[in-house]
Amino acid sequence: MVQTLVGPQESGASKPSSSSGGAARRKEIIAIQGLSKRYRRTDPPAVDDVSLSITRGSVFGLIGPDGAGKTTIIQVLAGVVRPDAGSVMVAGIDVVKNPEGIKPLIGYMPQGLGQNLYETLSVQENILFFKNLRQVPEERYRLNSERLLKMTRLDAFLSRPAGKLSGGMRQKLALICTLLHLPGIILLDEPTTGVDPISRRDFWTIIQEMVSTTGMTVLLTTSYMDEAERCQEVALMNAGRIIASGSPEQLTAGLQGELFELSGPGLSQKLGMAKRWPGCESAAMFGESIHAMLRPGSQVDELVRQLDGAVVKAQRIEPGLEDVFVHMLAADDKTDLTSLAARLVVHQDHDDAPVFIDHLTCRFGDFTAVSDVSLQVNNGEILGLLGPNGAGKTTLIKMLCGLQEPTSGKAVVVGFDIRTQRWALRSSIGYMSQRFSLYGDLTVWQNMSFYAGLYGLTGETARRRLQSLVELLGLGPYRLAQSASLPMGLRQRMALACTLVHEPRLLFLDEPTSGVDPIARREFWNLVHGLATGAQVTVFVTTHYMDEASHCHRLGLMQQGHLIVLDEPARLISRAQEEAGPLLTVNADDFARAFQVLHAAFPTATLYGRRIQWQTRTLQQDQQKAAALLEQAGVHGRFAEIRLGMEEAFVHFISTSGL
Repeated sequence: MVQTLVGPQESGASKPSSSSGGAARRKEIIAIQGLSKRYRRTDPPAVDDVSLSITRGSVFGLIGPDGAGKTTIIQVLAGVVRPDAGSVMVAGIDVVKNPEGIKPLIGYMPQGLGQNLYETLSVQENILFFKNLRQVPEERYRLNSERLLKMTRLDAFLSRPAGKLSGGMRQKLALICTLLHLPGIILLDEPTTGVDPISRRDFWTIIQEMVSTTGMTVLLTTSYMDEAERCQEVALMNAGRIIASGSPEQLTAGLQGELFELSGPGLSQKLGMAKRWPGCESAAMFGESIHAMLRPGSQVDELVRQLDGAVVKAQRIEPGLEDVFVHMLAADDKTDLTSLAARLVVHQDHDDAPVFIDHLTCRFGDFTAVSDVSLQVNNGEILGLLGPNGAGKTTLIKMLCGLQEPTSGKAVVVGFDIRTQRWALRSSIGYMSQRFSLYGDLTVWQNMSFYAGLYGLTGETARRRLQSLVELLGLGPYRLAQSASLPMGLRQRMALACTLVHEPRLLFLDEPTSGVDPIARREFWNLVHGLATGAQVTVFVTTHYMDEASHCHRLGLMQQGHLIVLDEPARLISRAQEEAGPLLTVNADDFARAFQVLHAAFPTATLYGRRIQWQTRTLQQDQQKAAALLEQAGVHGRFAEIRLGMEEAFVHFISTSGL
């Protein structure tokens, strides 16, 4: 049942009426006109003449690459950064003239996992601190904290220090502290970056329930395109400007051309050919398939012939926001990174499997981090490892890299026993961590030279190898730039160059694209595919980004240290749908009222933007029951059945694992 929370009358957080057509819900609550901000005279503007308006009771997303200006806008609205020009009105208050006046009415969650928390304070103590800071009345505090703790499932961890919570739990605690006084407006800066899919779903369920039941307004930034599609409206940003805005449906409907999935053998070697074909707007690898956006009037059959008949199937698919974003910012880029990446490492032919794991276990006292894991990874394979925070992924990778002694079991990695040959093993593998771990005050060339020295490359041999990597990865113009000054996408390429300097046979990539914009993400994965298919480098990758799962040849899902399922992405989705059914979706003009009615009858129902959805094996019965409930409530609903995505498959296997 949807919980009602108690908030201050002046915050605009009162419960909405049953009709969403009322003036209160249509009222503009945030209005920005001509906003500009430049931090230093010599720098380009962080925000350049931005105007936008946000309606009360909506979820609005700011989407864009690193450095697009999203965080600056959030900070201006929060009253912590003063703009150079423009007007900013929030809930009728002029933020430029009266920045302190807005602060009681908003909740602000800065970028980073739990950045507004105190590490040494417990869950309960952090909540009490924000209660006193916000001067929340005792009765309102009691009701809101109890309900928020139950919604986040943190009520069982009240005495645990914030510093010992998983990433997802930290973000949910940070959200409780942000929502405790139930503000009318909350500002969330990339709130789920680095958070596992289960916690991300919990996070979004809380946000959408708050919006639908209290009329709260949410403005958030995100680099996850699937999250952007959950917003009622979005604005795409680049270089400080808004380049497009509207609902996700409006933006995808306005995309010119058609998107096709091309599948068949050997397609990774054909990506450059597809990108250069005149009728192709953009193309990228997704697993072993190519997603190609064709220009209006172009025929996919002609592209199939252009690819020498290698394609066995061409299927039209619906574009998403990521396709809109890429189309607007990178449609003219014809660089064939997949073929280019094959030249980063000398092609390696080996008969033995690069990773063989047999009943591997790791315990820390009474806690079992990895339990009885067995698997084999093949040459040139991209294996994805998914799981909630704390599932054991990082511990497993540390053991395979020779950084953590296993408790029992065995593993042979690129021919070396991880127990007895740890030092020899490290010269044949490469590791790229989730966080940017290079030296920010060193230049690109200096960082790469440092890594070359670590692997014993010196003199002319090292210079030639580094020069080759710099040229192939497009780092030439930045070789003397300090790494801290580079955009996220370029820093990611530099980190990959350092990882590849000794031409490893096996790559470990730990959430390599966390917080990276869609264009840099696609470029990175094109490079990874080139390494795997062109040079037979084996890739072991962890990710929380569900759309990236389709890039992997196989996926292993981990839960509480166990490898619970291992299969191809498409087969995992099919298995989940066979076991638990497809998604039933409901679209209603009064989506807030519809959600209240349906959530009471179908507890697993979630909001996805304005769409309500839940997985069911009794689709017809559920639709009839839902239609009757909506009719009784005077709400018109439109029903549809859609196929599961990777996130729903992930949640299904994790929730039914029995662990």
